[in-house]
Amino acid sequence: MANKLILVLALLGTSALLSQNLHSLEAAKNHYKELKELSTDPRPEQAPMDKIVFPSSQYSSGTLIYTMITPEYLTQNEVSSLKSSLQFPANSSEQTRAELDFLLEWQTKRTAAQKDRASNVLAPIGYWPHIGILENHSRYETNREHLFYVGRVVLGEECAADNYPATTALLEGITKDMRLMEFTVKYHLLRPRPYHLEPKLRPLATISSPSFASGHTLWAYIHAFIWSELVPGKRAEFLAVAYEVGESREIMGIHYPSDEEAARVLAHNMLTAMWDNPKFKTDFEKAKSEW
Repeated sequence: MANKLILVLALLGTSALLSQNLHSLEAAKNHYKELKELSTDPRPEQAPMDKIVFPSSQYSSGTLIYTMITPEYLTQNEVSSLKSSLQFPANSSEQTRAELDFLLEWQTKRTAAQKDRASNVLAPIGYWPHIGILENHSRYETNREHLFYVGRVVLGEECAADNYPATTALLEGITKDMRLMEFTVKYHLLRPRPYHLEPKLRPLATISSPSFASGHTLWAYIHAFIWSELVPGKRAEFLAVAYEVGESREIMGIHYPSDEEAARVLAHNMLTAMWDNPKFKTDFEKAKSEW
């Protein structure tokens, strides 16, 4: 009788897991919400600005290679559809001008502590699938630590790859698709960085890939979203970590706010596309069982 009860409970647990619904995407907030109200259309009087694209001389071959990898959970058709679903505000638009002014304001008010955290703490973080291939890679262990950054900030130091192998596999697969999507979108649209349009900007770094959408923010949000499915009670805390990562790119003067907001939406759309993928379902269920 006891064994039958255990079996029933196990089946009920599996059924509940398979029927889990993905959280809906929250509405844009703060300056992202305000800037979205402005026109994204080109302004004829500023037409020369719309001819400016990210310079091909600054392309990074290492990032271009990520456009060629095979996705883990997305299909090639989904990658193509997601890529085509995005567009950034015209360079000459009212919104872009307001975003550049917003970045100039950050430039005047950012503190030494904010600059240090954005540049030296948050900027280096990010999991790169190619580094994870060889365990003797000099950055292998650091890379694995970065994979759990969003989870560790909220859940503590025990939240690490060695302690949660199924979660590690899930995060690795998601991040592989995130890198593919990141650079597919960037090189499809070729948005110039803010400092290509506004000569008064003094960015804290220069980046060798186009601006839209923000890769750091895409990584942070897709991880925040999946962590909030694994540990739903902490969703607001996971999203707060992702928000800080996105804001740090604005503090540095290297991303427009619309790069951040687009990355947040794209991350949720990616996870929505993955949600019914059989391999994703299997990997998610294994990861969920660890929490």
